[in-house]
Amino acid sequence: MELADEIVINAPKEQVYAALNDPEVLRRCIPGCEELIKHSDTELEAKVVLKVGPVKAKFSGDVQLDTAAAPDAFSLTGQGNGGAAGHAKGGADVTLTADGPDTTILRYEAKASIGGKLAQLGSRLIQSTAKKLAAKFFKSFADIVNENAAAS
Repeated sequence: MELADEIVINAPKEQVYAALNDPEVLRRCIPGCEELIKHSDTELEAKVVLKVGPVKAKFSGDVQLDTAAAPDAFSLTGQGNGGAAGHAKGGADVTLTADGPDTTILRYEAKASIGGKLAQLGSRLIQSTAKKLAAKFFKSFADIVNENAAAS
């Protein structure tokens, strides 16, 4: 499954990049996130509860960040285990482009694969759920960054 989109954020690129690396901002934006622990600048651990169709599962997983091209771009890869519900793994490439001094365009391309009970639900349901979750994350993220930019 592949997802791609872009969102305009009313904040300078450096502020957007900093927010993408702030575990508290991410925890508030990730749908169903119960816990997000930053082990290092490139390693995070998450506990997330998700409902996909009739299946509700608690996932625990690890995320690795590659910040070699920061603050213009970075990538992440991760995997999670939801016990009997199944497992997921994937990654995303994110680019940040300044559109003037106080506006940033965030673009992402993500790929994911799932297995177990979740994979039996059908690709259409999984794809639509993934799109809704991604849209919810980025709307929450933009709202938080826009609020922080307006306050500073």
